[in-house]
Amino acid sequence: MATTGGESNNQLNVAMFPLFAMGHITPFLHLANQLAARGHRISFLLPTRTIPKVTNLINSHADLVTFHPITVPHVAGLPQGAELIADVPPHLAAHIFAAMDATEDQFTSALRRVNPDIVIFDAAPWVSRAARELGCVPVSYGTSSAVWAAMRIVPSARIVKEMTDEELGRTPPGYPSSAVVPRRDEIAGARLFAREFGSSSLYERIVAVIQGSEAMAMRSCRELEGKYLDYLGEQHGKRVLLTGPVLPKPDGLGLDENLGSWLSKFEPGSVVYCAFGSEVVLHKDQFQELLRGLEQCGRPFLTALKPPHGCKTVEEALPEGFKERVIIKDGRGMVHEGWVQQPQILGHRSVGCFVSHCGFGSMWEALLSDCQILLVPNISEQILCTMFMVKELKVALEVNKDENGWISKEEVCRAVGAVMDEDSELGKEVRRHHLKLREVLGDDHLLDKYVDDFVAQLRTLLPYGDEITRQ
Repeated sequence: MATTGGESNNQLNVAMFPLFAMGHITPFLHLANQLAARGHRISFLLPTRTIPKVTNLINSHADLVTFHPITVPHVAGLPQGAELIADVPPHLAAHIFAAMDATEDQFTSALRRVNPDIVIFDAAPWVSRAARELGCVPVSYGTSSAVWAAMRIVPSARIVKEMTDEELGRTPPGYPSSAVVPRRDEIAGARLFAREFGSSSLYERIVAVIQGSEAMAMRSCRELEGKYLDYLGEQHGKRVLLTGPVLPKPDGLGLDENLGSWLSKFEPGSVVYCAFGSEVVLHKDQFQELLRGLEQCGRPFLTALKPPHGCKTVEEALPEGFKERVIIKDGRGMVHEGWVQQPQILGHRSVGCFVSHCGFGSMWEALLSDCQILLVPNISEQILCTMFMVKELKVALEVNKDENGWISKEEVCRAVGAVMDEDSELGKEVRRHHLKLREVLGDDHLLDKYVDDFVAQLRTLLPYGDEITRQ
């Protein structure tokens, strides 16, 4: 049994080891903040050069969160100096997993030093064995949606390379939805999980992480994904521990002055905000077509997108004449590059529509906002989450793509109008459903209770129940 030194008998000592990707690291950090706010000690194992990039995400309880650097070793095919998924093109992402697997000795040494009660992780199956050998309890943490996991990461629906589209298009036995089902673009994306990521396929890796854990934690809540969470627990034969969305509370600093000043020039609810997260990179022609579509809408808009493939900056990728027409002359468009305060932007009175890729974190931020929601999914999970939001919850609309996956400027303009035009019946319907769900999910007491209950359930996993022993 691990110990927590001379701290309070109620303090948990937790180690965290997320996949080397910002889309995973960030929700782990948010959970670390919530646990630290309750007096628990967190040891966070991260790639060395990534640590300075995320220390600003730790809240006022930074004394309880300690970062432990992990040197990401070079493996064949991995570009020199790459640490995170975002550091490599998509076809090389598997090498990050291989490099992560090569850090086992460093991980074990760090665990011996910090001697945690519990290890929370999500991508390396060997963590369970290493943790148990040192007397720690391994707990997997799913930062993705239960909707997607229930479809693609269950033992009864194994994904292998030889599967046909018809086979991948079948829902697992007992799957709890007839609305959120595979479609052509999602099936194509699901083939990724048959590819090798390190020593096993991505599907086998994620299932092994869950199966090797004492319990599976999920960043979700029953009010949103209850039937999918129950199905996951049944399929894996594991206790499902829920943390809620663990989104950060406003930092009190307010929105960046330049952005806030620009947004305040416009009428309440009139600005379209478009952002696709930290890892989505569009092709240049699609990037430009999206901007032309936003321009064509005639509404003020703010984008926060990564430079497209082949471009070092967003500005060099702008359509010809776009900067002069829309940014300088009209002043109704802002193209932002780099990190933005997304919750604060969504909370600004002038912002009325969020065009999102439907990553799970952004999905939660959209649901907790007052904005109309328009979705442009790219990969398997985002596509299933989009179907969930559009077809089951009926709180959003999707921007339609043609058979080749192309989104035209006309379709962008049409979709924005469908949710933003005052006389749009469809826009009124999704707003009504959204506001009703937000009343439930926006209850701070409910979300705090999820974290409190999560801590209580972690205690029951320890060998002596809720009594944490000391040496």
